[in-house]
Amino acid sequence: MRRTFLVILLGLSLLNPLPMAAQEPVDASVNERIEREGMNNSRIMQTLHYLTDMYGPRLTGSPYHKAAAEWAAKEMTKWGLANARLEPWDFGHPGWLNERLTAHIISPVKDHLTGEVLAWTPSTPGVVTAQAFHLIPPDRPTAEQLTAYLDSVKERVRGKIVLVGKHQFVPVTITPSTRRVEDAQLRQRFDPNNQNADQRPPFARGQQGPPPQPGVLNPRQIAEQIDAFLVANGAAVRIDDGGREHGQIRAFHNRTFDPSKVAPTVILRNEDFGRISRLLANGSPVELEFNVVNRIYPEGRTSYNVVAEIPGTDKGDEVIMLGGHLDSWHAATGATDNAIGCAVMMEAARIIHSLGLKPRRTIRVALWGGEEQGLLGSLAYVKEHFGTAENPKPAYEKFGGYFNIDTGTGRVRGLTVFGPPEAASVIREIIAPFEKFGVMGAAASRSRGLGGSDHTSFNQAGLPGIGAMQDPIEYGSATWHTNLDTYERIIEDDARKSAVVIASAVYHLAMRDQLLPRFAGDQMPQPPGARPATPPVTPAAPARQGNR
Repeated sequence: MRRTFLVILLGLSLLNPLPMAAQEPVDASVNERIEREGMNNSRIMQTLHYLTDMYGPRLTGSPYHKAAAEWAAKEMTKWGLANARLEPWDFGHPGWLNERLTAHIISPVKDHLTGEVLAWTPSTPGVVTAQAFHLIPPDRPTAEQLTAYLDSVKERVRGKIVLVGKHQFVPVTITPSTRRVEDAQLRQRFDPNNQNADQRPPFARGQQGPPPQPGVLNPRQIAEQIDAFLVANGAAVRIDDGGREHGQIRAFHNRTFDPSKVAPTVILRNEDFGRISRLLANGSPVELEFNVVNRIYPEGRTSYNVVAEIPGTDKGDEVIMLGGHLDSWHAATGATDNAIGCAVMMEAARIIHSLGLKPRRTIRVALWGGEEQGLLGSLAYVKEHFGTAENPKPAYEKFGGYFNIDTGTGRVRGLTVFGPPEAASVIREIIAPFEKFGVMGAAASRSRGLGGSDHTSFNQAGLPGIGAMQDPIEYGSATWHTNLDTYERIIEDDARKSAVVIASAVYHLAMRDQLLPRFAGDQMPQPPGARPATPPVTPAAPARQGNR
């Protein structure tokens, strides 16, 4: 009777088979070896030491960035990776480096000041001692209003050290920002059945300003007009307010990259800017002393990406990539942004190679230059090697995905991939064994928009860029682009676990029979700004009038 019943069930199943999702093959024994190597024999902190303490900061075009790139290539060669090299690309601007900054208040009190120099600005002509003047333009002015104000004060700026803009009020933080994201929140975010899941990162990288108004200058236009005014009227130094709590300073760059178009410019911490501004507002003359020494490097017009490989076997002409950006801003040594991302990805490749694993596809590490100036290095690489969905190069169809890390020291908690839901399913099953590390899933993206980090250079081309969502720790609140971004802000255990997760994911993608699923040609999302395709008009289907 039991045998007859089983035969009947088998026959019914053949007539109406139950739908079963194909399981992604995951090699548990390899994962165990990867975890053991990554957690017990990590080289991450040694790599981080060299990239930060020895070669930081790594501003694009600077000799430190090139030296870090050369060191990384040599180190990966020592580990046994193949074809390690620097690939040049055209930055188009000279390199720049700040060699010295000293700043003091001389009277009515004596004290040192804390600041950072704006990149691609000029030196002072030696030590400059001068009276301070506070230039406060009208809020949201028109060009005429700003010109009228500047004309009214131009006799007062010559030879002066000029504070520009109101002192920014920075409120005391009562509720600290999130350091870890709750597992339940991430499960919901990565739930493939949750159509309303919030796929945004767990912290915002900036705030949007007020919407533009007709005739009102935007902040960039105001800055350009003030810069030209200060140069034309002989200001000795420009000082901006850092505008952040606890002495944090973000110093970016002169957007023209031409030092002749700006005065020597220093960003002072909010506390020092406020002290000077209050003294001036109270009617007390303030005397300041600055010495700024900067250097230009013409050879910096050529920048570099670093690449190294673990050659594949039977599918060696197909490529899986992983990487992060090697360049940094110059206010600190660029530890969380993004030496740790580079160290994690280098470590993931080292783990795979050190275990003697033989991936079927070639695994390629890439450390980018120029990310901070607009993803320039990765954009140049994708254009040179792969092309786009609309204009592909031969290697385009043999590309299997690029993993990117660039949001600080926090553990990888999930991944996003540009591609159809099937691509996210593959990634989700591959990383599922690491739920014990807090990895909560993967999500698919249809956006070919550029921004955030280097994986979007691949997304823009229609290729599967894979971005890591990480615990925020102090990234958005303290270290991102600030003078606090140093070796001390790294959590080693988080970085080791991230390297293990990435090593496993990269290896398993390199071993699959098929490449990661992609959008079919007619399903490929259009890049931002592209005009939607217009269906052909035939007598049987006349074009409709009005908006489509």
